[in-house]
Amino acid sequence: MYVITVLSHFAAAHCLRHLHGKCEALHGHNWKVEVSLTSGRLGRGGMVLDFGILKKKVEEVLKNFDHTYLNELPHFSKREPSSENIAKYIYDEVERSLKGESATLRSVTAWESETARATYLGRKG
Repeated sequence: MYVITVLSHFAAAHCLRHLHGKCEALHGHNWKVEVSLTSGRLGRGGMVLDFGILKKKVEEVLKNFDHTYLNELPHFSKREPSSENIAKYIYDEVERSLKGESATLRSVTAWESETARATYLGRKG
């Protein structure tokens, strides 16, 4: 099995409405996002998927987050904009964009700091 991973990032603010702690106040992060694909075989170019194609797909999703207040985005109006929910949202959107590709989305990890991350493995994981 082959695994490829691209790394991207975005900066955004949020507040966790139901945490009852300091993160309930408005604050921001410089999120780092890892997206990994798997495949049991390589395509004609000797790759799972061209890194450039995957990077564009990820950046297309992340542009909706960059320099925003996440709580104001429709998807997070009733969901906490936690790293877990952010990872799942990115996973779902990237998975949708991979229709027709031979690779399978393995995971999305959203790092909110150098020491804290959340990973979504999908429904199969």
